[in-house]
Amino acid sequence: MKHQALDKALEQWQSIQPLSENDRERVSRRFTVDFNYNSNHIEGNTLTYGQTELLLLFGKVVGEANFRDCEEMKASNVGLQMMLVESSELQQPLTQNFIRTLHRTLLREDYTVYRNLPGGVQTSYVIHAGQYKTRPNSVITRYGDRFEYASPEETPALMTDLVDWYNQAEKDGKLSPVELAILFHYRYIRIHPFEDGNGRIARLMVNYILARHGYPMIVVRSRLKHLYLEALHKADLIVGPTPADGAHASLKDIRPFYKYMANLVAQEVTNDVLFVHEKDANVWWYDGERIAFRTPTYSNILRELRIEPKATFAYLQEELGVNRSALQKMLHSMQDKGYIDRDADGSWRVFITPSI
Repeated sequence: MKHQALDKALEQWQSIQPLSENDRERVSRRFTVDFNYNSNHIEGNTLTYGQTELLLLFGKVVGEANFRDCEEMKASNVGLQMMLVESSELQQPLTQNFIRTLHRTLLREDYTVYRNLPGGVQTSYVIHAGQYKTRPNSVITRYGDRFEYASPEETPALMTDLVDWYNQAEKDGKLSPVELAILFHYRYIRIHPFEDGNGRIARLMVNYILARHGYPMIVVRSRLKHLYLEALHKADLIVGPTPADGAHASLKDIRPFYKYMANLVAQEVTNDVLFVHEKDANVWWYDGERIAFRTPTYSNILRELRIEPKATFAYLQEELGVNRSALQKMLHSMQDKGYIDRDADGSWRVFITPSI
């Protein structure tokens, strides 16, 4: 399918290749934090963007942080790195074993989920890491209806179809890598082969396909989760409720989801180009958003905090020539937005990334 914005973004990306080692490192660090934070946040992980950065890049946990969420985030990053290694093995086809191994990596181990039923009765079931589901799964849409995924009995055959289709379609070359990634995501989600972690696996697999073909990887932003889910829902209405139909859907069948994802890829790639190419002392990046401060004072404060994490109000006033009231207001504003934070010992941490 033709998509002008996507084609233009990919052309721009190719025009700035090859990236310098420094730019490759900057893009990698930014993507590592952005992807892990957002993909897990969509599923309910409670770590903040700043906590995610400190945990993944520096191995530190600060503030109140749920232990399981921390372990989940670390496992997510291991899965991301494993996916990147696997995507570079261009002579190796995709296998179900890799997908199951990726799932086992994300979940780490089997665990039991407890549920309270009406009448005070408690039930439980086991989530199996790296194994296809043994019980039916479904979702209640925001419209209140129940949407069923593939049954445990039909899942192995549908996953075989999915992987075989992908390997053959990749070989045939009739679909672009972006089309392959989007269609794989949709078909996979309609199968929902595992009892938990399907969304995270789907988003990893999109990037596996993009990276395998030399395309920039993308992030589905949790703040726009509603658009992502709505696009899936609209495609489901066209395809219909039968799981096997969804597992064999065509690009034409899933037009709303294709349009959403193609626009997403175009935006993410365009931002990558800006992040690498734009050199402006007043432009910063935070969770995929380009932040151009209305006054250079914000940028000056951020640079001082990066150089001198233990900077006091008095130090910043003297260095920047800003009165205390205005300084406090700007610092509080940036703290509220998550751009910076302050440790118990008074040290500042900067989570927003400069364009230079």
